[in-house]
Amino acid sequence: MKQPSNRRHLLIASAAALAAPAWLSSAIAQAKNLRPTPSQTEGPFYPVALPADSDADLLKNGQANYGRGQPAWVEGTVVDLAGVPVSGAVVEIWQCDHAGHYHHPGDGGRADPAFQGFGKMSVGRDGRYRFRTIRPVQYGGRTPHIHVKVRLDRMELLTTQLYVAGDPGNERDFLWRRLNEENRAALTVPFTSGSDGVKATFPIVVQA
Repeated sequence: MKQPSNRRHLLIASAAALAAPAWLSSAIAQAKNLRPTPSQTEGPFYPVALPADSDADLLKNGQANYGRGQPAWVEGTVVDLAGVPVSGAVVEIWQCDHAGHYHHPGDGGRADPAFQGFGKMSVGRDGRYRFRTIRPVQYGGRTPHIHVKVRLDRMELLTTQLYVAGDPGNERDFLWRRLNEENRAALTVPFTSGSDGVKATFPIVVQA
């Protein structure tokens, strides 16, 4: 007989808690009925073709090192609605360079070639991801943001945008303004100073 969905999630969460690090076990134990991370539009500049170098370090494109903009780490975890890490999920990010240009023909192909502009990584059993990139900058009429997509096998679980807490451009951004207060809080995170650049922590919750 098939177990009820809530029973299944309880069993999975219990097993994950036993296998996970202490800090993650505590988070799983406290997680109940999590809200999925709000989705947002993909936008016009998702890569037409993925770059040859598509790893998690956007500041190194092949042999070229990108030294412009403010270096930043963007990290977090990918979990399901029960707080269980979604092992094997692939997180993708893409954004413009320091001058506000994307690697995309629709943006005139003006992006700095040293900036990778797109990165992806597969998360492990702990659900963690980490990217090295730059603090996003504004361009055109948009406030600073980073595009985020999560896939699992052939399924697309989430497409959204990550915003910078306290940026004055947020209140003028048409997409950010459409968010209610709760969704703004979920997608808008602080970029705090650290020894190797600023860091933003962006937890992702998906229905998997």
